[in-house]
Amino acid sequence: MNWDQIKGNWKEFKGKAREQWGELTDDELERAQGQRDQVAGLIQQKYGKTKEAAQEEADRWADKL
Repeated sequence: MNWDQIKGNWKEFKGKAREQWGELTDDELERAQGQRDQVAGLIQQKYGKTKEAAQEEADRWADKL
């Protein structure tokens, strides 16, 4: 699934993101609004990953949806 679709249906996908990355709070995910860079930034921050690794992880998650 592409990020435009995820962004458009973020309320639906927010719960799936929360399942994938349990350390992310509902408030953080709400502020991200399904934007790839915002989601990847949260992953980077919470899990101590590089920017590239966080973006790859977010993209792999999106591809599975």
